[in-house]
Amino acid sequence: MSSVKNLSPDCRTRKGLSERVQTLLQDQRHHVRYNNTFDAFRTLVRENGMRELYHGTVPILLRNGPSNALFLGLRGPIKSSLSMAAVLAGTVEASLTPFERVQTLLQDQRHHVRYTNTFHAFRTLVRENGMRELYRGTVSILLRNGPSNAVSIGLREPIKSSLPQAETHVGQQVTDFISSGLLGATLGSLYYPLNVVKARKQSQVGGAFQSTWQVLRTICSERGGKLSHLYRGAHLNYHRSLLSWGITNAAYELLTKVK
Repeated sequence: MSSVKNLSPDCRTRKGLSERVQTLLQDQRHHVRYNNTFDAFRTLVRENGMRELYHGTVPILLRNGPSNALFLGLRGPIKSSLSMAAVLAGTVEASLTPFERVQTLLQDQRHHVRYTNTFHAFRTLVRENGMRELYRGTVSILLRNGPSNAVSIGLREPIKSSLPQAETHVGQQVTDFISSGLLGATLGSLYYPLNVVKARKQSQVGGAFQSTWQVLRTICSERGGKLSHLYRGAHLNYHRSLLSWGITNAAYELLTKVK
């Protein structure tokens, strides 16, 4: 499992860059500052430099390493039971929620002055608001990751078997990448509104803990009740999921075959 944990660190770093812009597009409220993805990238770099694009990368690395290691390491034993897979995935993600919580704060420009780095954000949140504040948004994460991971376990092999049979080692790697990448991108798009809700919840510090349904209603009201407006930044999520799921699972399959 330790070899799985070290899969594609550079991929996870690039993921942080796209998540930075995606978070900004997700949490635009009444005032739309960024018209599109290119405008968001250009504005961030012009006003703050290239380094601004990588705010919140450390929590991503700290979260995704253990999460991917455990999920991929146990995928074989649990794939016969989707309910067990869902519970396991949900439990793991719940325990790692504080990393996603801090990531959202560091990527939100409104909190840049207050939180200088990952450790400072953790320490300040706990000191001022208690441990519970680290777990804001947990329900949205459970609703997103439990079902999506269970579905991915159930559909990955059928999708892979529906593709042309690979006759070479390279062909098998390509098949693993395509089947996992397309599945990850599709599931990421399907559950994307929950990401929007999670980002809104986790951009708040202190105050009442609102339910997922309450936050979703608020966002829909702010965005004119249009479903398409819930998908701001979804194309970034689609392409990021396509690459990260494809690369991670293809690398996993390769490592499991190494004698």
